[in-house]
Amino acid sequence: METALTDPLTADTYQQKKPLPGDLAMWMFIAAELLVFALLFLLFSVLRVSNADLFTAGQQTLHPEAGLINTLALLTASWLVVQAVIHNRKNSPKKAALWMFAAILAASVYVGVKCWEYWQLGSAGYELDSNAFYTGYFLITGFHLLHVLLGMVILLFLVVKLLRGGYPEGQRSGLESGACYWHMVDLVWVLLFPLIYVIR
Repeated sequence: METALTDPLTADTYQQKKPLPGDLAMWMFIAAELLVFALLFLLFSVLRVSNADLFTAGQQTLHPEAGLINTLALLTASWLVVQAVIHNRKNSPKKAALWMFAAILAASVYVGVKCWEYWQLGSAGYELDSNAFYTGYFLITGFHLLHVLLGMVILLFLVVKLLRGGYPEGQRSGLESGACYWHMVDLVWVLLFPLIYVIR
């Protein structure tokens, strides 16, 4: 038995068969969330095809620079979350907590800019029921914003637990699950940004 465990080929095979990070329940939740977003994206695309001029005019009232800032903010937050996971694996939970808190700060940039966008549109008289474009825009981006806020709450919980040394080796599933959720939120925005701000 000891020979099999120390055999290089056996060790490589074990590494290849290593399960996905996090809990299966979290992956099922992420899959369900991605399905909902996929349906919203499909609906938005169908409405765009049937109202091309309306959607083009609507896009021109948006701020692509703000969308780009939000993209960079979420990508930065995801990178910081990765650093937090790496430092925790190196048995440095306090450093991991600092990286995770920095991710929350980066995510707060997204929240601030998105609220500013909503305020700008509202001040110009554009609301949820103005037309099909704004209905789609506010529904999809608002739904995503709620996920960002939930993700920030999850990251804050991870920070507190990391400061208490709550994710030692063999008990890191919760940390990895939270990180996976955040990466899902980031991925959705990476797809959402071109769909709403760029593609015409």
